[in-house]
Amino acid sequence: MRTIYCSYVLDKDCFGVMRALNLDQLASFGAVVELGSFSAAAEKLSLSQPAVSLQIRQLERRLGVALLERVGRRVAPTAAGRNLLPHIGEIDRAVLAALDAVAAQARGVAGRVRLGTGATACIYLLPPVLRALRRCYPALDIVVRTGNTPDMLRALEDNAIDAALVTLPAPGRSFVVETLLDDEIVVAFAQGASPPPSATPAALAELPVVLYEPGGNTRRIIDDWFRRAGFSCKPVMELGNVEAIKQLVAAGLGCGFLSRLAAPPEAIGDIVVRPLAPPLRRQIGLVLRRDKVPDRGLKEMIEALRRLAVPAN
Repeated sequence: MRTIYCSYVLDKDCFGVMRALNLDQLASFGAVVELGSFSAAAEKLSLSQPAVSLQIRQLERRLGVALLERVGRRVAPTAAGRNLLPHIGEIDRAVLAALDAVAAQARGVAGRVRLGTGATACIYLLPPVLRALRRCYPALDIVVRTGNTPDMLRALEDNAIDAALVTLPAPGRSFVVETLLDDEIVVAFAQGASPPPSATPAALAELPVVLYEPGGNTRRIIDDWFRRAGFSCKPVMELGNVEAIKQLVAAGLGCGFLSRLAAPPEAIGDIVVRPLAPPLRRQIGLVLRRDKVPDRGLKEMIEALRRLAVPAN
C-alpha cells in the first residue's frame, strides 16, 4: 500500500485530516468516477468490489465528506468529489516525478555535487578530474566554487557546498579531513632578472614581492615562513588570482610566491622558478562534514579526488 504524506499546515482539524492521504484510495475513487461503477473500477484495478468499496468508505471517513452518490444506475461524484478529482492527477504526476528522480539515482550517478576549492587547485588539479567525471557520468551536475580555505570551510559548515579541496589545516570538530597532496611553495622571478643566490627570508624581504591576498591558509604559511626567520614581508601587490601573480612577475614588477602546481618546470614561460631556503610546503586536503551522508554522485567525486594522491605511473 502506498501512502503520500502531505505537510500542509492549515487549521488543526484540517491538518489531522490531510496528513496522510492513501494513494490506492485516491486511485479507486478516480476509477469509480471514470467508469461509473464499483464493479468496473474493481475489474480495472484487479481488486474485489468489496475492497474498492472499503477504500472509498475509508477515504470519505478520512476527509469527512461524501465523495460519491448514485445517479440512476451510475455512480457519480458529489460536489466535494468533483473538487477532489482534478487534484488526483496532480498528485499522481508529483509521485511519478519523485519516483523518476529516485530511479535516476538508482540507475546510475546523477544529481548535483557542490565542490569548494582554491583558485590554484581549480586551475591545475581539477580539470582532468572533472573531465573524467563528466565522461563517465554525464547526468552528474558538478558545481565548483572558489575561495580561500576559511571561506570554503564556512560554506561547508553551512552546507552550501558538499566537499572542500583546500589548503590545510581545516580545524573544526564537525569536519573529517583527509590529506591528499604535499605541495611545494616556490618563488618566481622574471626572465632576465638577477635573483639572489639563495631564496632565503632575509634575501626576499629586501625585494618587491607579489603575494597571495591575506585571509587564506597559503598566505598564512608564507607569512609564518618569514616570521620564523625573524623577518616580515611587505608585498607590493596582493592578489587572489595565481595567473595574475605570474603575469605581474613576468612583467618585472616583483618576485612572486607560487604553488609548484602553478609553476611546473615544463611550463614556466616568462618566469624563472627557484626553491625556497629553507624549503616551504603546504598540504592540500579533502574536507567533508562529519555528519554528511554522501549520495552516489558525491561518493564518485570523493574517489576521483582521492586519486590525486596516487603518484602517476
